[in-house]
Amino acid sequence: MANPRPAAVDLSRERSLLSRDPSMEAFLTYLRGERQASPRTIQGYFQDVAHFLHSTPDLSPGGEAGYPWGEVTPGMARHFVAGLSGAGEKATSVNRKLSSLRAFFHFLLGEGWISADPFHLLRGLKRPSLLPVTLTVEQVKLLLETPERYWLQHAADEAAPGGNPHGDPQFLGLRDRAILEVIYSGGLRISEAVGLNREEVDFPQSLLLVHGKGKKERLCMMGTLAAQALKRYLERRQQLGLGERDAPGPLFVNYRGERLTPRSVQRPFEKYVAAAGLPAEVTPHKLRHSFATHLLAAGADLRTVQELLGHANLATTQIYTHLEISRLIEVYDRAHPKL
Repeated sequence: MANPRPAAVDLSRERSLLSRDPSMEAFLTYLRGERQASPRTIQGYFQDVAHFLHSTPDLSPGGEAGYPWGEVTPGMARHFVAGLSGAGEKATSVNRKLSSLRAFFHFLLGEGWISADPFHLLRGLKRPSLLPVTLTVEQVKLLLETPERYWLQHAADEAAPGGNPHGDPQFLGLRDRAILEVIYSGGLRISEAVGLNREEVDFPQSLLLVHGKGKKERLCMMGTLAAQALKRYLERRQQLGLGERDAPGPLFVNYRGERLTPRSVQRPFEKYVAAAGLPAEVTPHKLRHSFATHLLAAGADLRTVQELLGHANLATTQIYTHLEISRLIEVYDRAHPKL
């Protein structure tokens, strides 16, 4: 029987008090400035510290001085982690929150606001070893061809009363195919794909300048099919007056010429997965997993795949070698004549 999902926690009081804490204000400034963390990452740190305060009611703010962070003990830290686990939080969620608290208290220690880090020796929970789900080359091909076919079939629905008056089926099909082609061709995260600008696409060199996590830049490849799909989309975009083909600015836009969000890619993607007859758990990120697995299967070395994916740690990339080994074992067991 599956574990029940943990109940949502109301952190409005803690967030309000924490937003006035001088130490937290300094930490957020550090994240924005020196770490150049994204707004979403910063919000995550803030939320996780607020959750700790909710779980530690004995810790109260002392006026303008804020919370007495030096009074936090290793026992309080252990109680917080144990409470998360007991409430049914997944190991990945518990470890993420633990990482946030470690970063915060490490910052306080470095600034001299506390004399000891209560989270320093606390170990995270062991996570189950899960191999990423990938698609076969045939499944990827089918999925990439689906957006144009889908919108061709739904053109009448778009033109009918009650349909989307701003939706041009041809534009939607070309745009969404181009997005998926770029994600798979370059191994991009969905946020990296929607964050691309037109001036970061080098057609002659078949390269993309991608802004990854931590605002780190890397060059990604753009295959022939991805380049063709992108050119067709840009031509249609120009025909509709949504931006000149070579004009700088957001590469992938909506009908108002505004940059797409990750969610605006995920919504129609679910329709394409269903139309292609693929498992419902397939997500845009699975294209990135498939990119890495297919490269390694074709003989690419691990370091190259690490660079293309933008992984800071080679160990993150090595999971794809385990995936290939599991497939090799499966083929071996099925095909070996002596078994």
